[in-house]
Amino acid sequence: MRVSELGHAGLRRRLSADGLLLATGPFVTRIRSRIPSVAEGINSLYPDCEVHNADSFYDFDCELRPPRSLRRFYRPQVVFLSDQRVVFKPLPRHQAYPMLEWGMNWCIASHVQNRLVLHAAALERNGRALILPAPPGSGKSTLCAALASHGWRLMTDESVLVALDTAEISGPARPISLKNASINVIRDFCPEANVNTPVHDTLKGTVAHMRPPRDAVERARQRAPPAWVVFPRFRPGADTRLIDRAPGEAFMGLVANAFNYAALGGRAFHAIGDLVDRTRAFDFTYSRLDEAMATFEALADGRQ
Repeated sequence: MRVSELGHAGLRRRLSADGLLLATGPFVTRIRSRIPSVAEGINSLYPDCEVHNADSFYDFDCELRPPRSLRRFYRPQVVFLSDQRVVFKPLPRHQAYPMLEWGMNWCIASHVQNRLVLHAAALERNGRALILPAPPGSGKSTLCAALASHGWRLMTDESVLVALDTAEISGPARPISLKNASINVIRDFCPEANVNTPVHDTLKGTVAHMRPPRDAVERARQRAPPAWVVFPRFRPGADTRLIDRAPGEAFMGLVANAFNYAALGGRAFHAIGDLVDRTRAFDFTYSRLDEAMATFEALADGRQ
């Protein structure tokens, strides 16, 4: 069964009772909440994802609810719990849905130990994976959303999963996070994209999420061998430039963006070394998405 088959009322019932067991790529997350915006967000952004039965296995247990304090009566807030433990400070209640996305990202970054987890986007083209590691504010998600709407299969916007034995790439294929000016940039550049209603005044500014394409969701468990590692940087007015990055610099850049490098120790060191050996690495600067699309088209076709 998919989320769209539950109907909005059925979705809210599951979230309010035993929880919604939502499958995203290799993970199943149990989500519980009575907050209407959580149900609205899931209904809008996850319609193509599978829903498992209440007695099925799940990887992560999440709940969003008001904090148990008197403040909830005069300044409504929301807390995120993982395995019944509060892991973030309370946020204003209107930020409940973004908090769910941030919490699900936290679960992957904090608990997955059988794969290397990179803070990066990943997309697939012609059976080969592109990895986009970058810190916040680099334009990674904007670039990822544009590529996912122009012939590349979305694998992940946030959590790249690298197999420790084969270096194959996979991801949960969840919604793409967009912030501030990038929201309207993607709405204008990708008019077919489904972007939900923005939430204002968060710690990250104004945030919205783009629904993953249905094909990406249906193929989310398909791995792909890595071919390119591109470190993007958006600079207003800059010329589009794709420049080779030395293997040593690529290695250190991946280490800096690995969530569980310290936890995996030597296995992470060898996994990143293997990843660098199997890929071409670049630094990419851009300011215009149409030029960026042409650059990545040439890269996929072997003309770069």
